Amino acid sequence: MIAKTKNFFNEVKVELQKASWPWDPKEKGIRKYKELTDATVMVVVSMVLLGGYVALFDFVLVNAIHYFTRLH
Repeated sequence: MIAKTKNFFNEVKVELQKASWPWDPKEKGIRKYKELTDATVMVVVSMVLLGGYVALFDFVLVNAIHYFTRLH
């Protein structure tokens, strides 16, 4: 049981060393995480733009349907 657990954690360690991490281990401070912060900013900006597009399209459709279905 202990040998299997130890073997599992050794295999996990080997696999994690193969992974590509979004930071540069050679850099210090916040510059170390440049790739990570750039990707995060890109995702946030994309989501804001997509949300704005959906909100605008929804606003236009609601007003168009309201215009054509007025009962006055």
